Amino acid sequence: MGTAAISSNVKLGVGLMVVAMLTIPLVDGIAKHLSFDYSPLFISWARYASATLIILPFAFLKFGRNILPSKNIGAHAIRTVFLVLAMTCYFVAISIIPLTTAVTAYFVGPIIAVVLSVVFLKEQITFRKIASLVLGIIGTLFILKPSGEIELGIVLALLAGFFFALYMLATRQAAQSSNPIKTLVFQCLLAVVLLSPQAIITFSSLQKADLLFFAGMGLFSVISHFLSITAFKYADASTLAPLVYVELIATSIIGYVIFSEVPGIATVIGALLIMFGGLILILNMKPSVSD
Repeated sequence: MGTAAISSNVKLGVGLMVVAMLTIPLVDGIAKHLSFDYSPLFISWARYASATLIILPFAFLKFGRNILPSKNIGAHAIRTVFLVLAMTCYFVAISIIPLTTAVTAYFVGPIIAVVLSVVFLKEQITFRKIASLVLGIIGTLFILKPSGEIELGIVLALLAGFFFALYMLATRQAAQSSNPIKTLVFQCLLAVVLLSPQAIITFSSLQKADLLFFAGMGLFSVISHFLSITAFKYADASTLAPLVYVELIATSIIGYVIFSEVPGIATVIGALLIMFGGLILILNMKPSVSD
């Protein structure tokens, strides 16, 4: 395979990751809306329960009874545990702090992922990856405006980012030898099992008007996770990690339009720095194996 083909595959992975990151905020917006009437612990279970109902028919249609991965089951299980922990912490966080603040604190995940991917996966770190991450860190600090006062919601969002970093690394390992649909089916089924106890404890009667929101949350979850899982088949973790910052664009729009969360000047500056960091990563991509 030539260097041009390798570059083309990496660009495909980047493109899939960008679309995935623009889709995830739709899930977050729905979850925040539902958190006014339901426990975020129940909502995190409902997300995977509805996603399971959506993905299973497609999986059976394509693979028959062979809908689960046959290799690296341990890696699939570990990545799912990390994702469950990340999403549970994040859903609780967005129920008590603004969406933009939560997702910004959550962005500690890609930073940790790049460091861990270099240390444990022996992936190459380049100057533009470092530059992108530095801009991301500075932008995040602008948005958080550290004042010494610790908020529970921000702590939970930071924990979510940490677990998401571990999830990204585990996904990189699991995605190499498994079909994305099978990976997603395994993820959804195991997440439902793991989250069922907290769902039972926090269950409350569902309103008919909210069923469409729960279904939409599952649909957008399936789309975003399928795209992100597929992206890791074409590009390494340290390349894709900074692109999670693209999620901030859609999150800010949803926060403003739906929840009247008006970002301040510091938030705008931080967002611009983060977006610029992402553009450096994409626009300077060259057809080279070293990338």
